[in-house]
Amino acid sequence: MNLTPRSSLAALALAGALLALLAHPCGAQAQSRAEPPLEDFVALASSDAKISDAAAARLAPLWRDGYASMVLDLARFFRPARPEIGGAVEEGGLADDANPAGRPGGANPGHMTARTLSTESMVRMRLMRFLSKQTGKKLGDDLKAWRKWSWTVPYEPHSEYRAFKARLYANVDPRMATFFEASTRPRIRLDEIDWGGVGVNGIPPLTSPRVVQAADAKFMGDRNVVFGIVVNGEARAFPKRILAWHEMALDTLGGVKLAVVYCTLCGTVIPYERSAGGREFTLGTSGLLYRSNKLMFDAETNSLWSTIEGRPVLGPLAESEVVLASRPVVTTTWKEWRAAHPATTVLALDTGHDRDYGEGAAYRFYFTHDDLMFEVPFQDDRLKRKAEVLTLMAGADRRASPVALDVQFLRRNPVYAFSEGGVSYVVVTSEAGANRVYESGDVQITRLSAGEVIDAGGTAWKVEEDALIGPSGRTLPRTPARRTFWFAWFSQFPQTRLIR
Repeated sequence: MNLTPRSSLAALALAGALLALLAHPCGAQAQSRAEPPLEDFVALASSDAKISDAAAARLAPLWRDGYASMVLDLARFFRPARPEIGGAVEEGGLADDANPAGRPGGANPGHMTARTLSTESMVRMRLMRFLSKQTGKKLGDDLKAWRKWSWTVPYEPHSEYRAFKARLYANVDPRMATFFEASTRPRIRLDEIDWGGVGVNGIPPLTSPRVVQAADAKFMGDRNVVFGIVVNGEARAFPKRILAWHEMALDTLGGVKLAVVYCTLCGTVIPYERSAGGREFTLGTSGLLYRSNKLMFDAETNSLWSTIEGRPVLGPLAESEVVLASRPVVTTTWKEWRAAHPATTVLALDTGHDRDYGEGAAYRFYFTHDDLMFEVPFQDDRLKRKAEVLTLMAGADRRASPVALDVQFLRRNPVYAFSEGGVSYVVVTSEAGANRVYESGDVQITRLSAGEVIDAGGTAWKVEEDALIGPSGRTLPRTPARRTFWFAWFSQFPQTRLIR
């Protein structure tokens, strides 16, 4: 997400956020006398130390650890102090840049004085000191560590926490407030919703993007990464170099309206049908994240949707059973995709936006290391955090059993069969490393030969996008699956089965 300068966005949000909160109370007084009013949390972030100290004194006797997320939400919008460099203090961007040394306690050495700190830094220091005093935790200015701790305590948020987040994020983008207005029960913890660094549709989706025929795509290199989709016989390639800048393409393929969603932070592309539950949705990028996973929104109801699950998690639709159907996608090279689909179209460079669409230009640094930009509550060290895994929801209903297969394992095993949720599958991996999953039923596929797969009886099956096709016309249908970073899949589904 975060494709714009973080410090400039922080300053933009900060310029009005807390002052506006102080000027306009962010909700009704707390219904329970045991709960402090929201205004006291806001006053805690006042630039006036007397106001802040008075708020801290009122909050202390009513404190519970479930309130820590509100203090962290406030601290998020204040730049931390940096160590003195040449007699001056270097100040960074947002909270997640707060601990360059990677140590608990972060970048707040004892030799700093009030004169070497900005007003923002002083406010943030008071917030973190208050949090340490109330919780007994000594985590300094390390917001990532604080968040991880806050997710381990019982989830007991303030009854007006939703209104608090609405007002806070409204000062980043007024449209964000609408995502928190509905009274329906959320499917996710509100303290795990974080700002991704942009406003609503701040990373602009492509709507009905221009496409060109393969022969006219002179700008594409053979080794360029593409996400290939076929719907009702119509093939289209979505270059990573283009989609990474927009994270969503609202397109029509084979007569089906799709939202091709790319969560760059979690490394996954999922083509969703835009119609579900008898209605069509206009999807966009909310600017918010959940466990480092992009949260979409629909313009019709302003509900927030999980990208990785394709279902509403906050807002008017959160209690519904609406789920977007996904279509199969394959990550491969332009050379391999073009050879398999000579009639394919591909997104054109003329998107209407001024971007550097060179291969690897978007998120260049993020994709070259294993560090995360945003913290997640669950991690697993069986694989590197950004190791690519092929992921699917297995079983008859395609929702019950999460499975992840290590992509490097699949390269060594180009035909791999497994069963999960009462269904048998076979994964076929091409020479270029493209993975496709099929329901194999009672057929035992044993090897790959010249672009076809061979079953135990020696019969050859054609590898097509929709199915494996036998000589008698029998088909083994394809199952939607997609590449994902391991950390992102595990943080959403810690009960997942890992095959490696």
